[in-house]
Amino acid sequence: MRLLAALALLAAPAWGQDRIPSHCFAVAEATPAVVPVALQDGLEPNEVLVRYIHHASFAIVTADGTVAVTDYTGYLGTADLVPDVVTMNNAHSTHWTATPDPRIPHVLKGWPEAGRPAEHRLDLGSMLVRNVTTDTRGPFGEGARRDGNSIFIFEAGGLCIGHLGHLHQIPSDAQYAAIGRLDVVIVPVDGGYTMRLQDMAGVVQRLRSSVVIPMHWFSRASLDAFLAEMQGQFAVVETGGAQIALSLRDLPSAPTVMVLEPAFID
Repeated sequence: MRLLAALALLAAPAWGQDRIPSHCFAVAEATPAVVPVALQDGLEPNEVLVRYIHHASFAIVTADGTVAVTDYTGYLGTADLVPDVVTMNNAHSTHWTATPDPRIPHVLKGWPEAGRPAEHRLDLGSMLVRNVTTDTRGPFGEGARRDGNSIFIFEAGGLCIGHLGHLHQIPSDAQYAAIGRLDVVIVPVDGGYTMRLQDMAGVVQRLRSSVVIPMHWFSRASLDAFLAEMQGQFAVVETGGAQIALSLRDLPSAPTVMVLEPAFID
């Protein structure tokens, strides 16, 4: 389904409206059992769309039309879509751009500037965007860059959606506490550029999210290796598409890996 057509049916973002309360720092009690659905004629008021665009870039869309894009590289496809907020990590050019579209009102950088770690808490009404920093390795795996990566968390529709970015370290207890509970976690599964699969699987198991969406896979082999690592503890669903619509009441009753196929927005 084409995201642009779906967005055309949605009103412009109403940033002053109340956001459905999330429970990032509480244990979720909802246990609905629904697998992903394709978006056709727009989102229900309590739904959030997650669209895999490319590599580590995802569009996260609320029912009022607020759009966030993760790991923004400057290209989303041929559609003239202007997100309300983009996030970036500077691991390399597939995670950021030095020349973002000037029409984008909020560009959130995930790395330190002027010696200070990135610290964001952006309230757009129907969506709250915040970050938790982690350390990264230097070039070729050498050295360490303190706070070089940001885990960006999007609270919308009562859901907490976390994008782990270019994660190089197992989070500390303090970092896990700052992240809180994630209903949906988007996780890099390359097996080497970020973390080895066994360690990444451990992070996913610790977060215990209802929905796990793999990203940052350079071949089907690395994706399959991650799925094999998770089988037995998480159900695996091959959606066959680029996007899913999720709501708090319709989260899977058991932790589930949902595989999306990346597609630019045309």
